[in-house]
Amino acid sequence: MTRYGWLIAIAAAYLYVFPYFPKIQSANELPRVYLTRALVEDGTVQIDKGVRQWGGTADVSPNGGHHYSNKAPGSSMLAVPAYAIASVVTEPGLGLSMWLCRVAAGIVPMLVFLWLLWGFLARFAPDPAVRTLVLVAYGLGSMAMTYSILFFSHQLGAVCVGSSWILALDVVERRRGLKAMAASGALAGAALLTDYQAVFAAVPVAVMIVVKIRRWPATEILNTLGSAILGAAIPIAILLVYHTVAFGSPLRTGYDASTSFAVYHQQGFLGITELRSEAFWGSLIRPDNGLFILAPWLLLAFPGAVTLVKNGERGIAITAGAVVVIYVLFISSINFWRGGWGIGPRYITAMLPFMLPLIASQLQAWKEKPLVLGVAASTIVVGVAVYSLSACTFPYWPDSLKNPLVEVTFRMLGDNLVAPSLGSAIGIGGIAGVLPFLACVYGVLGVALYRAATLRGMLVAFTLGSALLVAFTQLPRTGPHAEKVYDYVRTAVSDL
Repeated sequence: MTRYGWLIAIAAAYLYVFPYFPKIQSANELPRVYLTRALVEDGTVQIDKGVRQWGGTADVSPNGGHHYSNKAPGSSMLAVPAYAIASVVTEPGLGLSMWLCRVAAGIVPMLVFLWLLWGFLARFAPDPAVRTLVLVAYGLGSMAMTYSILFFSHQLGAVCVGSSWILALDVVERRRGLKAMAASGALAGAALLTDYQAVFAAVPVAVMIVVKIRRWPATEILNTLGSAILGAAIPIAILLVYHTVAFGSPLRTGYDASTSFAVYHQQGFLGITELRSEAFWGSLIRPDNGLFILAPWLLLAFPGAVTLVKNGERGIAITAGAVVVIYVLFISSINFWRGGWGIGPRYITAMLPFMLPLIASQLQAWKEKPLVLGVAASTIVVGVAVYSLSACTFPYWPDSLKNPLVEVTFRMLGDNLVAPSLGSAIGIGGIAGVLPFLACVYGVLGVALYRAATLRGMLVAFTLGSALLVAFTQLPRTGPHAEKVYDYVRTAVSDL
């Protein structure tokens, strides 16, 4: 595998599958597509035409006799150039529009971010094999995969705020100049423009910047902070103008205007009310949605924090830890924490990049212990299986199921039902059509494991990982209700 062979493999996997199911009327994605289309074709933020032609969803907000997306508009705006170019050649239908938006605002930004992370993580994992393993885990074995190949904004927000952090670190450690700090500020502002809750991660980053430069000359401090603020002001101004045009006030969001979600946002601050044990356990531990159950390799961040401090990276550990604490408190206290159909606690997707230095440091520390590394990497095997198999079947797990990996993903594979892909586009249906995708995913995972943990470690990882996946079949299931839900999913996948 060449230096960037892993990145090419991830790109191929992302582009091979196209999990698009018109019947489900994807509530999160359609209003974003409608907005992109409206901006290009009509020069407006009103999505009346899209709603009229393709139907509304719960995420459409009425206001002043018109319809608007209730989402932060950044992802839709980013997809405008791709849609505009395609519109010169043809009139994109809904399927093509969705694909263009997913590629432009999901896949391409993620691939660029993975390239940026490759260089950034070198200070925590100097061994390229370890670094590759971490990035394969992140790119193919976490929510980053799901929300890169779907037109949700959570991963784009993570890309923005994570990139902002990386650039800011370079500036305060004297490796880059004021232009990079302005770009860092712009990316932090873009995180808010893209996904409201992504901006929470910018708070510890801002504190880190102030702490790092507090002893600089006053002029340098002012120039540095001024550059960041100026950069952030541009996307924030765009967001405020959008709010004003669409909802009548710069501080009124689409959620405030939504007939579906206003009741939640009117409670507390943006729906943040009180800590709930159900939300905490449901977001982190429960098998239907738990972060550390679906991607257990993220647990390596906890010992990794200790290792990072021992390695003299206390500031990184504190910043990353603060981000994790903020998002865990956030997801545990919002009244709509489950977030509907999806995979994993998507509202905290933005915290995942901050966990990567911790995980990279820990895996690097175990590099000379192949069996230990193999045992740890078995959790990566689980994450990659969960997210890749769901991606090539149905990455919208119904939120009423207790064990959707088994009750949807495994069952669909047993019924030879898969998502649309390049294979199905050329007439190869069923599992046979996604075999190249699976070969790509597990090929790059196998090579990464072999190079990082040797043959013995790789075999240990796959053996233990497979056992953990089998254990999912022993977890509690939903009961009779699951049959009705699966019938709906099966129909949605079959009627393509």
